[in-house]
Amino acid sequence: MKIIPTLTALAFAVGLSSVAHANFVEGQDYQVLPNPEKIAGDVIVVREFFWYGCPHCYALEPHMQAWAKTRAKDVAFFRTPAAMNPVWEITARGFYAAQLMGFEEKTHQALFDAIHKDGLKVDRSPEALADWYASQGVDKAKYTSFYNSFGVNAKIERSKQGAIRYQLTGVPAVVVHGKYVVTGEDAKVTQVVDFLVNKVREEKK
Repeated sequence: MKIIPTLTALAFAVGLSSVAHANFVEGQDYQVLPNPEKIAGDVIVVREFFWYGCPHCYALEPHMQAWAKTRAKDVAFFRTPAAMNPVWEITARGFYAAQLMGFEEKTHQALFDAIHKDGLKVDRSPEALADWYASQGVDKAKYTSFYNSFGVNAKIERSKQGAIRYQLTGVPAVVVHGKYVVTGEDAKVTQVVDFLVNKVREEKK
């Protein structure tokens, strides 16, 4: 009588394992870049490209945040605000200014919520964005000095070049180790990312 539940539990565990190790399809679940970036070292790099004004990015963000908290130790995660046009560049500069000031973790989700949950138009101009950051406790004068600083300019340029290198046409987009690109706005994205991280590990052997 004890054999049946044991087998059932085993079958359930195997089922979960199959889901966790699902084989996702190139061209359908992810794209492979024709000229991958060469990344040295043992760390696997994952970059999330986003725009604060994008509703799809807002939908994906909770999944990415949950994934980031449980990622393996050999995986480095970087948020990369897309600056693919002048409008997107406004909040990208704000993100980097806040990051350099040590406010990224406090203001990142809050800015998403302000725009999509509260309906605030704080992403439409540098001035409105500066006022919003000030409302979050960020020193406005210091923030403004960082906004167009050499450090932020350099980060914006790297973001723009990254979007070109990875052939991005929109956001959200998650780039795994400079070779694979995943798009979407639900939990499947992080499942595909984990699949590709494992793929990179195998390729490194």
